[in-house]
Amino acid sequence: MLEMRGVCKRYGAVQANRNVDLRVDSGQILGLLGENGSGKSTLMKVLFGMVRADAGRILVKGQLLEGHTPAEAIAAGIGMIHQHFMLINAMSVMENVMLGWRGSGWWLDRKRSAQVVAEASRRYGLDIDPEAIVGDLSFGQRQRVEIVKAVLRGAELLILDEPTSNLSPPEVEKLLNIMRRLAGEGRSIIFISHKLGEVLDCCDEIIVLRQGEVTGSCRATGTNKDDLARMMVGRDFGSESKQPQRKPGSVSLEVRDLSWRDPSGVNRLNSVGFKLCAGEILAIAGVDGNGQAELVDLLAGLKTPSQGQVLFNGRDITRSNARSRMQTGFAYIPVDRGSTSLVPGMSLENNLALRDFEIPPYRRGPWLNRSVFRKRALSDIDKFEIRCAGPSIAVQTLSGGNQQKIVVAREIGRRPQLLLAYQPTWGLDPGAARFVIDQILALRETGAAILFVSSELEEALRVGDRIGVMSAGKLVSVVSREEADQTEIGLMMAGTSRERS
Repeated sequence: MLEMRGVCKRYGAVQANRNVDLRVDSGQILGLLGENGSGKSTLMKVLFGMVRADAGRILVKGQLLEGHTPAEAIAAGIGMIHQHFMLINAMSVMENVMLGWRGSGWWLDRKRSAQVVAEASRRYGLDIDPEAIVGDLSFGQRQRVEIVKAVLRGAELLILDEPTSNLSPPEVEKLLNIMRRLAGEGRSIIFISHKLGEVLDCCDEIIVLRQGEVTGSCRATGTNKDDLARMMVGRDFGSESKQPQRKPGSVSLEVRDLSWRDPSGVNRLNSVGFKLCAGEILAIAGVDGNGQAELVDLLAGLKTPSQGQVLFNGRDITRSNARSRMQTGFAYIPVDRGSTSLVPGMSLENNLALRDFEIPPYRRGPWLNRSVFRKRALSDIDKFEIRCAGPSIAVQTLSGGNQQKIVVAREIGRRPQLLLAYQPTWGLDPGAARFVIDQILALRETGAAILFVSSELEEALRVGDRIGVMSAGKLVSVVSREEADQTEIGLMMAGTSRERS
């Protein structure tokens, strides 16, 4: 189905891909693994026509594909489903699927188009309503809309980039079954993921990239997570960090009956309440879109609640803004590092100083103390293992994992009393994710209170002293790690289990 031979791509001094060979047969699911910055995304962008290679050849069904655009890649039978979906939220499923598709004709026959989408949905077990508005769908449902789009456009090779990042366990299993069904029809799939268990579960072959080169390939049967991780990072991970038993301190954060309505009057958060103590991690699991974003924004001071109270060390801060909360000891790691926590065009050293540039020693009178900016940046680059060409490089040129390390270095480096960490390992490879979690656990040992929000159930169970579940805008359960039942919590995340009394 696909052969990529000797693909090379360089960005300035960075060799993103170096003589990469890759082959995918018809009906095969190929797992593509690698650390953040290993060259996976660049390679797929080259294949899909978003980036032009410096050297190499691409053959699709024996035909040379060279200097092509995404439209030409689609015409050749390649479909790519990105981490950030290419959908219009205000339009229906059917309208999104038919948008720009020549098969829909000059005039949209709504009834016929809905039937086409419904038939594709039934055939592949996608379970989507053609008339549903995309903005009302869950993350997993939107993903299935993208799959319908690609299949109806004739995709014989599907590229799935981190497709399970924000899915509940039942949704993950549903997606893997869909992939197997597509492969059973003879379609090929390139599955990019950092979740090694899923890769082993559904892939036939696995290829690993490191620093732009292929460092290993194997059959999924006969290998294990440790072998794959070793190929990815070139070393053993060692044992995971173990949380020592620690008695929580006094209540640091108290949330009482917190609710929020969006501008259209829809309740997105409903009467959430909990207490978080110093030296404790409360991990909140949940499928993305169930109120976690609203909760974190309210706690960070980015939104004003419709009702309820937020108390920090006994003081009511419900109406205080984000700036004042940061000044009193808050730190915040948002999920969307690219648009929320970093200024992409600014340098690494400037991004690291964003929180503190107005105070000494970063400022001397009316002037910025550039030597302090540089000294901190060099220290953090070393301490947090940020891979870059130097402190003056623009953060937009770095991999997602290295960008996240900048955010973690800035927020944790301030030694906050309270850390709000919203999906802090999202899109990170196992090594980078382990590093971020180790930093958060170390902060906990200093006595900081930490709210850790994750869509990864295993991660929440591993990190949290107590585990909560968000579903439909409510905090439906909070239990100690020892009391937590993984199956029951997974069902709560999917909205199919009653909350605990």
